[in-house]
Amino acid sequence: MTPAELGFAMPPEWAPQEAVWLSWPVPDPRHWGGSKRDRIEAGFAEIAAAISAFELVRINATSSNHQRIRSLCETARAVPERIELFDHAHDDVWCRDHGPIFVRNGATGEVAITDWEFNAWGGKFPPWDSDNRIPRRVADSLGLRRFEAGMVLEGGAIEVNGRGQLLTTEAVLLNPNRNPGLSRDDIESRLRDHLGVREILWLEKGIEGDDTDGHVDDLVRFTDDHTLVAATSASSPDRETLAANLERLRGFRGPDGRSFQIHEIPLPESCEVPGWRLPVLPASYVNFLIVNGGVLVPTFRQKRNDDRALGILKELFPDRTVAGIDCLELVEEGGSLHCISQQQPA
Repeated sequence: MTPAELGFAMPPEWAPQEAVWLSWPVPDPRHWGGSKRDRIEAGFAEIAAAISAFELVRINATSSNHQRIRSLCETARAVPERIELFDHAHDDVWCRDHGPIFVRNGATGEVAITDWEFNAWGGKFPPWDSDNRIPRRVADSLGLRRFEAGMVLEGGAIEVNGRGQLLTTEAVLLNPNRNPGLSRDDIESRLRDHLGVREILWLEKGIEGDDTDGHVDDLVRFTDDHTLVAATSASSPDRETLAANLERLRGFRGPDGRSFQIHEIPLPESCEVPGWRLPVLPASYVNFLIVNGGVLVPTFRQKRNDDRALGILKELFPDRTVAGIDCLELVEEGGSLHCISQQQPA
């Protein structure tokens, strides 16, 4: 039987969580070498500390690095008893994409893991073998049931509202660099079977500079059953793409036939690093992370734009603490807060 037939479904991010998972930066010169690595690790510790104010943080990292991580988290004033380290080797930091996608049984409360294949966004950044093993290792460490999905999928490519609807993009899931042997119907069927969704809502593509080919978590997010927050732009290279996405969103309906309330959050001004492999960084305020009682929002050292995004999200999450976290250096590698994290439902 499939997970859906057994009663499992992926909860929305605002549902109660047991923990948030991170994959710590690996000591590899490919990733933030030299002094940059020290700053990125300090930044990861600050993120872990911010999450620990709300809930448990579980971290994938080789055991040889555990003492250093604990020291960095202590310096960042993390809640010590809310930091758990697991001897799980991995290749890169993007836990949203290589980590397990958790599902929960609505009748029994059992939490299980759906294990999708990971190929580093279409084979772009080898090696990825250790990343691909993370869901199995997490399942073994926690003693959770694991369902193999038999399809390439990254967690940043999907967004659910807990009412049987899933948002994604054609540029990612229909890209031949993921699942060339599967049709659109095949992909939708596997999403339904393993994540307990009934309807897939398709956008076309994502923003410039996105190594993932267009993950939805840089474009649009659910904030509750009836509300969407969408990235927009009046002047960037992404203006036409985001306007087209907005038109599709306006045509979507909830299971009850109602239109979604849509709130727009403009992208920050272009974040650029001269000579860097990404001419424009994929910086987006909708790459936020919802935690128990809080929302952590990426900021990019643009006070006016950062404050505007934080203000919009404070209105959308009136019962949660909304806090900004500087992610300018993190986004140089192609992702932000949501990309490095993966929530585990309670």
